[in-house]
Formats: sequence, structure tokens, C-alpha cells
Amino acid sequence: MNIPSELKYTKDHEWIKIDGDQAIIGITDFAQGELGDIVYVDVDTLDETLDAEEVFGSVEAVKTVSDLFMPLSGEVVEFNEALEDEPELVNKDPYGDGWMIKISISDASQIDDLLDADAYKGLIAG
Repeated sequence: MNIPSELKYTKDHEWIKIDGDQAIIGITDFAQGELGDIVYVDVDTLDETLDAEEVFGSVEAVKTVSDLFMPLSGEVVEFNEALEDEPELVNKDPYGDGWMIKISISDASQIDDLLDADAYKGLIAG
């Protein structure tokens, strides 16, 4: 299982790549594996400012629908529109072409609350 060490993670299985005052967010390799084949990614919060833990969208797989949670407070500034035509990118490349949203971070102190790769490995190891 792929858990890149340069990323941050949440207990809800989102990954976060911090880039200055912006962050790119997606779901982890573990999450996409648990969900199975992803058929639809729904994000209707573009240009909205959300608090950490709020739902920013959902992922629909063949068997289930799962909410997506904001790891940090901020404004959703971009949605990966490639997912509209190819939601399976989340399965194929969850940390690359399968990213979901970019946000403008409102409160950088929240970054300290995120999990590092080792902590996330511990979480999914149960």
C-alpha cells in the first residue's frame, strides 16, 4: 500500500499536500481500495469556504457512497474536472491525477492536527 511520506493524512482517509497557503486534497490509496471501483466524484462546494470536518463532496463507488471531509478550514478554489469524465483516476492514481480539490487554507495552525505517514499507517493497521 502506498502512503507517501511527504503528505499529511486524516482519520477519514483524505490526504493533503500542503503548498504554501494552498493544499491539494484527495483520498488515500487505502480508501480507494476499500471503496472499490469509483464511478462518480461529486463536489458541489467550489468557491465555498468550509470548516475542517465539513463535507466537501462525496465519492460514489459500485457498492457505496462515501462523504468527503475537509481536512482543513478553507475555500475550495478548484475541482479536478478530469474526474467528471474519468472518476476511475482516483483508483488508478489516488495521489496524482486522482486528486479532488485544491483549497486556500484559512487556518495554517490546523496543519499540526493532521496525521503524518507513520501515524496514518498506525491508524489503518488497526
